[in-house]
Amino acid sequence: MLSILKRISPDSGSIGQLADLVDKLRPAHPGQGTISAANVNNLLQLLEHRPDLAARLGASICMLLQQRRHASLYSDIGILSNDGFVSELKRRIVYRFLPPALDDSYLSDAIDEMLSCDSDYRWVNAVPTADWLALVDVITAATPPDLRAGARHTLVLGMLEAIRTLSCRVCALGLEPRLVRGNRAIETFASPFLMQNIEANTYLDAYGAMLAGGDKAPEPARHLLVMLDQCEAALGKIRKNAASDGTSVALTYVLVALTQSIDRLRKLLFLVDISGELPSAPTVDLIAAATEASPPAAPPTTLRRAGAITLAQELVEAHNTKYEVANLFADNIDLLARNVTENASRTGEHYIAEKRTDLRNMFLSSAGAGVIVAIMALFKTLLSHLRSAPLVEAFLFSMNYSLGFILIHTLHLTIATKQPAMTAARIAAGLSSTDGRHIDLDNMAELVNKVFRTQCFAVLGNLATVLPVAWIIATLWHTVSGAHLVSPAKAMQMLHNIDPFDSLALVYAAIAGVCLFLAGLISGYYDNKALYTRMAQRVRQLRGLAGLLGQARRDRLAVYVENNLGGLMGNFYFGVLLGTMGTLGYLLGLPLDIRHVTFSAASFSTALVGLNHDVSWQLAVTSVAGFLTIGAVNLLVSFSLALWVALRARKIRFKQGIRLLRALGRRFIAAPIAFFIGPRDLPPGQAFVEPQKKL
Repeated sequence: MLSILKRISPDSGSIGQLADLVDKLRPAHPGQGTISAANVNNLLQLLEHRPDLAARLGASICMLLQQRRHASLYSDIGILSNDGFVSELKRRIVYRFLPPALDDSYLSDAIDEMLSCDSDYRWVNAVPTADWLALVDVITAATPPDLRAGARHTLVLGMLEAIRTLSCRVCALGLEPRLVRGNRAIETFASPFLMQNIEANTYLDAYGAMLAGGDKAPEPARHLLVMLDQCEAALGKIRKNAASDGTSVALTYVLVALTQSIDRLRKLLFLVDISGELPSAPTVDLIAAATEASPPAAPPTTLRRAGAITLAQELVEAHNTKYEVANLFADNIDLLARNVTENASRTGEHYIAEKRTDLRNMFLSSAGAGVIVAIMALFKTLLSHLRSAPLVEAFLFSMNYSLGFILIHTLHLTIATKQPAMTAARIAAGLSSTDGRHIDLDNMAELVNKVFRTQCFAVLGNLATVLPVAWIIATLWHTVSGAHLVSPAKAMQMLHNIDPFDSLALVYAAIAGVCLFLAGLISGYYDNKALYTRMAQRVRQLRGLAGLLGQARRDRLAVYVENNLGGLMGNFYFGVLLGTMGTLGYLLGLPLDIRHVTFSAASFSTALVGLNHDVSWQLAVTSVAGFLTIGAVNLLVSFSLALWVALRARKIRFKQGIRLLRALGRRFIAAPIAFFIGPRDLPPGQAFVEPQKKL
């Protein structure tokens, strides 16, 4: 480290020696924060004993600051561009493999040379703020005053330019039509996004006049900070409205970019402020962790110094991670994911039976769906006899599945395996609490119990009809045509396909569970899209449709489309996924296929008739166990994935699973019959009292 400090020359104009010094501070592994802190302390002690070396280092840093442009570092790094989500995604992917050319005239590109490792921000953040401040003090004290003053002047000018840039950006983004639509008050009253730009220009003009030699100092940025508060309030209202009106990735992108810009504006305003006032509350919260003194008791100078270190660490982290795709998705998909799961949660409420009457209705609804599935299984068998080309066969299978599922949805019937993706979101919504910690586990256990027994009745309803109806269809086919619907060899193959031990049936069942999960997401996405794009109003505006159907029918159709677009599209794409998975596996040479509980049960009945019921009891038991375990895997995989996504979308970290299981166990012990079939229906006005557990 000493030899590097001796080689540093302020007049060279190169930052190679500074990069070498950073290499000495960098630990072998990014997570070794104690080692990086020790390295910084060693440098600090060395400079304290060698003021001449501190002066050389300070002069070199000052020359670097004066020779480079600063504004882009403060206004661009860590803030989304105005290009939109897709363009930003393409840029990050391309630059991840081939970064852009560096420009020696920009300070931001100096970070690329000195902190070239993507994980450098980890050890930089691991060093205590007090150590960084002490190092800055030692270097500053040894630096010649003229160089120090020139560097400070350049820093301030760069921050002022960045403030103006960010203010203009906030104004432009705040007047975006998609943003105004989410909060009509922006059009009715003076837009805070526009007013903050006026206040910012007034403040910056006064500040610039002072730097040019004027005697009058600029007024404190109180009005500008108030406008920024109003901007944040408007953004909060837009986010809140998005829960009911829907959202899009483009809207979320604008919201994230605005939030980042306003946050950076606050920090820069605090750093350039010369009024001596304490910063606004949001800024205090951001830098409170960077100083040991409580914010109200700490002097403004101490807070400002701590804030400068905090901003520097933030810029280093943002610069190191600026090409990460995962961060872009994490920042911009959260609101859309929340809305998708919220829509799924609202749909899931219809799949939860509250009373035994509801359970009976669920059983009947599922039984009706089982009849249609048996007919769909017949069509699939007939289509397989065509021996079509793989892609043609995939199309035919997909249309068979899709149209059948859409018919089931239109008739308000229920496929049992479609429930988990919806009910999981409802459970996740129940796991959220006002304070984020205290959850009523008894109510949560009651909800999980309702979901469990409703799911059981739905599965029983599907199987109660699909097994006999498929058997009747195969028997009638043999009676009418004189030939079996499937040959004995094909029948044995169908039974082998649902064997849970000697085939990949459970793996394929897991793939079907993933398809069910994806169908749930697709359904929630289109429900959100229907709200966001005002689908009903758009359909009502079709004058030709009014002439064809009449105004009353057109209006009913408009409402139906908006309320059911998610269900229709989810079922359509679910059918496409099921119909193409086997063909995709064939084309790629991969073990890809699907096993669905209701279709597997229909295959069992069809194969039974095809073999003239000449099946050993061992094979029959294995087959029955096969389609039952296939159903269990279907439900478990789709439910687990849906619950995981719903919890992530709500930023919930639930760690009370054991206590929840205990609460479920108490409910089972207290009332085992009601646990499976629900409490008996009571007359209106009479409340159900849960049995007390024995002490």
